[in-house]
Amino acid sequence: MTNKLEKLPKDSFERITIDSTQAEKISKPSLSFWQDAWLRIRKNKAAIVSMFILIFIVFMTFAGPFMVKHDPEAVKVSHANLPPKVPGLEKLGIFDGVGKLGSKTVNLYELKKIDTYYWFGTDSLGRDLFSRLWKGTQISLLIAFVAAFIDVVVGVIYGGISGYYGGRTDDIMQRIVEVLIGIPTLVIVILMIMMMDSGIWSIIIAISITGWIGMSRIVRGQVLKYKNQEFVLAARTLGASDRRIIGKHLLPNLMAIIIVNMMFTIPTAIFFEAFLSFIGLGLQAPKASLGTLINDGYKFISYQPYMLFFPAFVLSLLMIAFNLIGDGLRDALDPKMKD
Repeated sequence: MTNKLEKLPKDSFERITIDSTQAEKISKPSLSFWQDAWLRIRKNKAAIVSMFILIFIVFMTFAGPFMVKHDPEAVKVSHANLPPKVPGLEKLGIFDGVGKLGSKTVNLYELKKIDTYYWFGTDSLGRDLFSRLWKGTQISLLIAFVAAFIDVVVGVIYGGISGYYGGRTDDIMQRIVEVLIGIPTLVIVILMIMMMDSGIWSIIIAISITGWIGMSRIVRGQVLKYKNQEFVLAARTLGASDRRIIGKHLLPNLMAIIIVNMMFTIPTAIFFEAFLSFIGLGLQAPKASLGTLINDGYKFISYQPYMLFFPAFVLSLLMIAFNLIGDGLRDALDPKMKD
């Protein structure tokens, strides 16, 4: 038998011409670092939900005190220790103004002949807890954001100078940091608050005295990592000044780690302020914060648990939301975490 090679007809082939100008064209649009990070954080459902919760709480801190007609600092002793009562919900058997009077459960609004509503009830001085809660949350967030901002600014500048210049400058600056770390933070904060008049700014200054140390150490480590890399050496070879190298080359590469650590610094400041107010070293009456409200509620936890529940719940939401957002940002801004 003879094997015959079967030839395919010429029309079975088609010549393809490739345009050399389109050979390396990328069909998918290129994304910047921040656009790519946003696409990754959108996949983190916990971080997105936390963002909405945080936005809602911030909105309520401004709108909440105006949603009711009660002044958060107005004292009405005749309205003291009233349980929550909300229009509409009272018909469902919840938030209906029913509370304990001794060993009996009665409608305190009817007993005291009060025709107004207190959505979260009142405290021992008859102050509205709804407006007081959101006003206190506003003050706690203000203290936390300002303290975190000061920590970031001081920490970035201190750590950047220490890491960039190195040598004797770095040795002296790090010895100062080691001395401050060796002293318990709570001792420093208590001494500063005792030396200054109690108020918002005294708490901010007290929290900021040692709060910047963690940020400075992180920034110093990153600067030591980047300052000897090729892009920095090339800029220095081309005659770029130290200011330009830090501002144009080092700082942009540090922004991701700075933002992530700031998101973890804010809840730490919120909790620390609440702790100081809880032990009586924070804001003084009639001002309110989450710490003072929790302290007031703790005293009446057996009879009016709602006084403790609402501020503790908001504080817990803030702590969880900030930490989940921080985790999401860390994963999104870290190139090693790419899918």
